[in-house]
Amino acid sequence: QVQLVESGGGLVQAGGSLRLSCAASGSIFSLNLMGWYRQAPGKQRELVAAITSGGMTNYADSVKGRFTISRDNAQNTAYLQMNSLKPEDTALYFCNADVRQHIWIQTPSRYWGQGTQVTVSS
Repeated sequence: QVQLVESGGGLVQAGGSLRLSCAASGSIFSLNLMGWYRQAPGKQRELVAAITSGGMTNYADSVKGRFTISRDNAQNTAYLQMNSLKPEDTALYFCNADVRQHIWIQTPSRYWGQGTQVTVSS
């Protein structure tokens, strides 16, 4: 089994910064794509940012220039640096990862963390 644990959420004033972490553990042969999603009350979950094992990144238009996704492959950890936070960034932030658990399993499985709350006050 694979576990993803997010941390780093909290309450911050508009214009402030937070750094989220997502640590993967368990039966892991390789971590492929890792991503951060968020879900605000009454809204659908949306992609915030994603990063491949090789470091290629993709961002939602709403966070471009403010958020930076990165990863430490040796630590099986992804990060989301969030700067210039806005009240509309308030949401429950989830990380996910596409994981190959064994060398003989070619197709990765997607795992999700439990989420960490980010609240931005105006």
